[in-house]
Parts: sequence; C-alpha cells; structure tokens
Amino acid sequence: MAGLEGMEQPRHRGGVTAARWVPAIEDEQALKAIDLFGNPADDEVCLPSRPESAGAARRLTHSVVLRQWGLSPTVAEHAVLLVSELVGNAVRHTGARSFGLRMLRRRGWIRIEVRDPSRGLPCLMPVRELDTSGRGLFLVDRLSDRWGVDLLPRGKTTWFEMRVADR
Repeated sequence: MAGLEGMEQPRHRGGVTAARWVPAIEDEQALKAIDLFGNPADDEVCLPSRPESAGAARRLTHSVVLRQWGLSPTVAEHAVLLVSELVGNAVRHTGARSFGLRMLRRRGWIRIEVRDPSRGLPCLMPVRELDTSGRGLFLVDRLSDRWGVDLLPRGKTTWFEMRVADR
C-alpha cells in the first residue's frame, strides 16, 4: 500500500497509456532551466513550490531523459508525465516553500525522486472513469515499474522507477 516507508508498490501492467506530451518548450528553454536550477541528474535541485515549477520540472526531466541519457521518446514522455504528477502533489498538498527533484540512472533503470518537507503520505485511491481528480498516483502506479515513499527525519521522498533499455 502507498505510504509505507521503504515499501515498494506492486506492479499491475495494464492497458493505460499516457496522454501524449508534445514539448512546446524548445531545447533552449530546457537548457535555461538547467542553468537556473541545476541538473537533477548531477545533484538534487531545489524548485519553488508553485504551480509554474511543474513546467520547469517537466523541461528538466525531458532534457535529462531524452538528451542527456539518450533514452526513447516514449520513456521521456512517461517520465515527464509522472514527474508532473509528483510535483503537482508536492505543490498542492504539502504547504512547503520548495521541493527537491533528483534523477538517477543505473544499468537498466531510471529513478526519479521528488522530496518535500511534509511527512503526509500520498495515498493511491481507486479511480473511476469519470473522475476529474485523484488520478496522479494511479498514473504513477500504471506507468512506472516501481514506486514508493521513503520517510525522512524531516519530510519524505516520493519516487518512481522505470526499466529502460541500455544502448
């Protein structure tokens, strides 16, 4: 169940596909975001807890996954969508001034983490076809291979991992 410290969520691969995210932001803006905030693949970057930070997090993720790591557009699309969902939760539900974004790559896997100072745990809720909210963790659960929450002395890290083909 979501919210258990250090617990991995079970995988239920299904027919869910992400809405296609077409990058309206040029690579130049992604590079500006890296210049402004730093590279989340090098170290955790700190972003202000405002709705517009979701756009910066998407640009950073797209740039790292597609350009820096050279992974497929589909992996980049899914990673961008899932980062957007985790950032949205951090911005809407924690009351924090900022949150952290970190991206890790190891052989066959990527891991993306969003850290915030709240110890409130996210909860995977049942989703019905006509629901207009509450789909974020449902998407994370369907499109990632693993996800979970790690409680920290001051806050938590919500993360997801995806299998990737090494080139």
